[in-house]
Amino acid sequence: MSTLPETIERETGASPRHSIIWLHGLGADGHDFVPLVPTLIAHDWPAIRFVFPHAPVRPVTVNGGLPMRAWYDIVAFDLNARQDEAGIRESMASVEALIARENARGVADERIVLAGFSQGGAIALSAGLRHAHPLAGIVALSTYLPLAAALATERSQANAAVPIFQGHGRFDPVVVPPRAIASREQLEHLGYKVDAHVYPMAHAVCVEEIADLRAWLTPRLAG
Repeated sequence: MSTLPETIERETGASPRHSIIWLHGLGADGHDFVPLVPTLIAHDWPAIRFVFPHAPVRPVTVNGGLPMRAWYDIVAFDLNARQDEAGIRESMASVEALIARENARGVADERIVLAGFSQGGAIALSAGLRHAHPLAGIVALSTYLPLAAALATERSQANAAVPIFQGHGRFDPVVVPPRAIASREQLEHLGYKVDAHVYPMAHAVCVEEIADLRAWLTPRLAG
């Protein structure tokens, strides 16, 4: 049974029946995207619970073994580097625990969006595409698809048509653009519809991206 991560929560109205679970990037924590909420939300959206979990603290190889908040270890940024499968799957299980808690609080799966930046986006994709019940959408910012070879056999048909928003910086030196393009092509090869956007930025989030994300989220929050 997975341990439920500690979280920060923000509710935009009373008794929310929609949730956005947002995972931060390497070395950050759940506070990282909290300031984004007022900028992102639209006045006509229903009440939403934003859930910002903290990743566990673990040594990260690429940073000299320094312990920091990370959803999984990173051995190297090379495209062919060994992936921390155990860490990735542990974090996927944590996302399942977060979804189950939202269910227990009255939010159905089809009203839950999984979102994440960098490492957090990798986990949002991995967990969301394997989740057993349809989700409202997956937001993948400045990230890539880990454990891609296993997805074809492990993916859930319940989310075969899940909407995916991909945002990436043209000058990203961390998750280089070719890796994002390869991930999108892998997803499209499996039949997923990816709404892909590229922005003139590095490994970051920009105003234009937030505006596009708001427009993309609006129909996912209807009903």
